[in-house]
Amino acid sequence: MVSPSHDFAPTRPAPRPDPRALAHTRTAGRFCGWMALGLGRSFSLSPAALCLVVVAFALSFGFSRPALAAFELGESGWEGASELLTLSRERLGAARVQPLARLDYSVLTPKDGVLLLHPESELDGDQVSAFLAAGGRIAILDDYGSGAAVLARYRIHRIQAPLRPAEALRDNPNLAIALPAVQSVAGQEQNRHPIVARVERLVTNHPTAFTHPNLTPVLTIPAMGEPDAALALTGIIAGRGRLFAMGDPSAVINLMLRYPGNRAFAAGLVDYLVEDDSWGPRGGKLYLLSNRFTQTGRFARAEGVAGQIGEAADSAKESLRAWHDEGLPPGLSLGLAAVAALAALGWAFLHAIRGYRRLDPRYASETPLLMQGGVPGRAAVLGAPTTDRALVVVELDSLLAEELTTRAGMPPGTTAETALVELGARGVKPSLLLRARGLLLRGRKARTALLSRQPSHFKVGQVAELERNVSELLAELDDPGQKADSGARRPLPRELPPSSQ
Repeated sequence: MVSPSHDFAPTRPAPRPDPRALAHTRTAGRFCGWMALGLGRSFSLSPAALCLVVVAFALSFGFSRPALAAFELGESGWEGASELLTLSRERLGAARVQPLARLDYSVLTPKDGVLLLHPESELDGDQVSAFLAAGGRIAILDDYGSGAAVLARYRIHRIQAPLRPAEALRDNPNLAIALPAVQSVAGQEQNRHPIVARVERLVTNHPTAFTHPNLTPVLTIPAMGEPDAALALTGIIAGRGRLFAMGDPSAVINLMLRYPGNRAFAAGLVDYLVEDDSWGPRGGKLYLLSNRFTQTGRFARAEGVAGQIGEAADSAKESLRAWHDEGLPPGLSLGLAAVAALAALGWAFLHAIRGYRRLDPRYASETPLLMQGGVPGRAAVLGAPTTDRALVVVELDSLLAEELTTRAGMPPGTTAETALVELGARGVKPSLLLRARGLLLRGRKARTALLSRQPSHFKVGQVAELERNVSELLAELDDPGQKADSGARRPLPRELPPSSQ
């Protein structure tokens, strides 16, 4: 971040000294006096050397104070944000402005506004979305922090600012001048956003820009030889909430607020975050957060067991996020390492003492029935649990066809229909022939199912009943009393009605 020039800066009274810094300086001065007196007595120093020692100690102790990080709300240096906090309290009142180091979503209401300055903690996108959907307003001023993940939910993505801005402070492209995004119709300015109602020019400091599909630009950086870039934009979320995004948090640090446009922008943003909306009055609190902060709670948290479960889930999520950013706590790391070591030792011990069953060589093992040929192998295949029962039905159908051919006294290979005609000519009762045709019809259906690779849906009881019917039919054919007329050979009809079975 570059400290811009003080040219064109409005005059203002010098800031009052910090009482803590004055006390620190007085203490250091007394310490320097004691040290100088002791050195003078011990080493008999001349007055000039003694003065040099006093000055050295004063420079090293009297004017040293711990420096806070940039964008800190309590830092009064040129890159701090104490002026933004003061401006917010002047416009809204001290009771309505809350600088925080921990964002508790459970205390937020739709009437509140949240201003995030250069967030370094990854935001909870679910809670932010819930707050916006309820009507809350959030402003994210971020260039290289952790706000990109939440902005990406709304298709807002960072891009590089123009390399050749149309106007820049002291001709420095890193200090580009941003202008309000307005439209001119018939010489009249339109669509100026309320945030920049009193802004004419805003000085940036190493900004980034945004791309967006359909949000409203608030500030743009005009460029030469390249498209203009959107520095700040806003949009309505879920018909109620407002999201504001800006790619330069340095625009509101203490030194930059000396420029009239930057101060007017900061004042407009503070008012915008808590002003009334079309759905009703707001007038809530403004919460200010910067850099790294923690997050807890759930927005509009339910009471009872559901709320406690949600709170526990949020705490677990926050812990996991902290572990991801800062690493595991030392105690937890040692515990996990000890558990992993014990698990490895246990696994090695169990495998070391485990006995192994002796396996016979494959060439000496017995051949399974399924791999054998002949009748045993065929029976094993038909009796296997995975065998389709249609194959057993087809086997019974082939057996019935062969037996009918044998009883008709015809050569092997004769069709079952021809054998039935011959048996009818030999005087077999028509009822037996009808039963035989019904059994053959079932076998034909099973064969068709096998050839088409379709499920046959034969049950075990149906197969057993079919086997019993085949056995009974063959036994009755062998009974001489079942023939209608043993001496007559009359043909039977070619077409018979299908079996009821």
